[in-house]
Amino acid sequence: MEQRFFATTAKGLEEALGDELKTLGIKGIHVQTGGVGFSGEMSDCYRANLWLRTANRVLMVVAEFVCDSPQSLYDGVRAVSWNNFLNPRMTIAVDCNLRDSTLTHSGFVALKAKDAIVDEIRDHCGSRPDVDVKNPDLRVNIHLFRNHCTVSLDTSGDPLDRRGYRLERTVAPLRETLAAGLLELSGWDGNTILVDPMCGSGTIPIEAALKASRCAPGLLREGFGFQRWPGFEQHKWKELVRGARQVVEEKISAPIIGSDISAKAIAVACSNAIRADVGDMIQFQNTDIRSLAPPSGPGVILFNPPYGQRLGEEEELKVLYKEIGDTMKQRCKGYVAHLFTGNLELAKYVGLKASRRVVLFNGPIECRLLKYELY
Repeated sequence: MEQRFFATTAKGLEEALGDELKTLGIKGIHVQTGGVGFSGEMSDCYRANLWLRTANRVLMVVAEFVCDSPQSLYDGVRAVSWNNFLNPRMTIAVDCNLRDSTLTHSGFVALKAKDAIVDEIRDHCGSRPDVDVKNPDLRVNIHLFRNHCTVSLDTSGDPLDRRGYRLERTVAPLRETLAAGLLELSGWDGNTILVDPMCGSGTIPIEAALKASRCAPGLLREGFGFQRWPGFEQHKWKELVRGARQVVEEKISAPIIGSDISAKAIAVACSNAIRADVGDMIQFQNTDIRSLAPPSGPGVILFNPPYGQRLGEEEELKVLYKEIGDTMKQRCKGYVAHLFTGNLELAKYVGLKASRRVVLFNGPIECRLLKYELY
């Protein structure tokens, strides 16, 4: 039976996510702010969770209704056939995001919706499921916007950026899904050199290696939300996983280089890469940006320098951004560089004119991906 789904992503990555879904052969794609809607069978949902690199979660839409009072919320949520997804032995959590609606308290909305669900299960089965906010078997999402309520089930469980390889983190790490999105927006296709001169815990080089070796990011995870639901089609899932494993390539066609001034960060990056099973595909180097000497191009440079979020950091960082500009001008001819920053004032110190600027969000921080052609 055809269902409606919505894959969420960071603001600015919606088009990239839409392209990923098209590549997977998924139908009914509709790009919106904050994500992409699509339609399909449950096997399409399984495939999306397994393969999507830029999505945060895949939600399955189970109801939509006008909601302008606590009673209309309760009735609308209770009308869903919850026994298809939940039984009294399972645990549940409900979260809510709302805006511009008569009901203004997200905690109240989540609680009222939870009551409707457990009341329905109790009346149907004689007992009710327990709540587990940290690790529920079924996570329900209530989205309330201008008195229009959408009820969705989170098919992913843990957010999809939690690939499973990054147990160790450096300060202010980049989300795996955002790193994958930056690679998509840079146009890097795995056939030219990729250099990340400030790689931190190695997220950009690791995501690049996963992409270049055609490894589905979901292969690295322990599990997904939908695997705990009644009606989970294990044979279909095993078939998808087997197919994904068969297309992984042992070798990649161009070098991926990650360097960082911090020896500790490089040690963390190396162990993360080994956990992702791409340790032998990445050359990690403990070097300063001023010593950067990439192989002769063409290639792509992609990096995420510090933004200076704390007081007093900006003066030091002006020097760093100037050094970034100098290095790109002097040593990176033939490359196309992409600099991701949340501080446009600092970006001016690079001293090069960007040929493209893409607005993106790193959590709540409005950022830019700036493109520089280094002839």
